[in-house]
Amino acid sequence: MAICENCGKRNVIGRSQKHRRGVAGKRWKKKAQATPRTFKANIQNATVILAGKLKVMKLCTKCIKRFKKEGKIKSFRKTQSVGSPV
Repeated sequence: MAICENCGKRNVIGRSQKHRRGVAGKRWKKKAQATPRTFKANIQNATVILAGKLKVMKLCTKCIKRFKKEGKIKSFRKTQSVGSPV
């Protein structure tokens, strides 16, 4: 499971429910059941300047946007994970 190293955002389990229309009297004929699903955080590898040194961190997109605004990320580029072919 991916976790943001800055804010700790992670995947969350919730429920989704489909709405099924009733008959013409606007009443529910049968209510659809709620099914479990996962809400996944958008986690990406980013190179960040911390204490004058470059460091590769796993960040959510909200933190990447915040770091860009603070100037900790000059130009964002995705870094390849170790072991993946280039």
